[in-house]
Amino acid sequence: MNFILLNNKKITLILIILSFCFQNGSAQEAKSDFWKHVRFGGGLGLNFGDGFFSATVAPSGIYEFDKNFSLGVGLNATFNNQKNTYKSTILGGSLIGLFNPIPAIQLSTEFEQLNVNRRYDVNINIPDNNYWIPALYLGIGYRSGNVTFGIRYDALYDDEKSIYADPWAPFVRFYF
Repeated sequence: MNFILLNNKKITLILIILSFCFQNGSAQEAKSDFWKHVRFGGGLGLNFGDGFFSATVAPSGIYEFDKNFSLGVGLNATFNNQKNTYKSTILGGSLIGLFNPIPAIQLSTEFEQLNVNRRYDVNINIPDNNYWIPALYLGIGYRSGNVTFGIRYDALYDDEKSIYADPWAPFVRFYF
């Protein structure tokens, strides 16, 4: 009788250990499956002219829930310099939502929060400023493979504080 109870306890213990192994295996499988849905991309910008220079690095990553819907995050770092006028550093982040009602059309929403730090030249009587500016972009684009190009509108555009000259802006988006 003790032998049967001892064997039942051993079998129960082995079954518990095996169930944890299978749970861990399926957790590992789910973890590797997660990365199959992650796409990285973003943008690089370079602009220069007569006494003006601007450079932007804006990496982002999205998670594709299915072929129609993705969510992600992005970062933004921009440096501007207008010779003898001002220098600015802009840093921030964004939340991104993408919806593809059909494969060729992509609708997007992006909430961006940027910290703007402008330092004016000593010869100009404008005080330096440092402030946060939000933006809510609503966009539509044509999608072909990993590339989408289109136009977006900043619904929170502030013509005094925005870093862009206009609430409408074209975009090109890459995700690999």
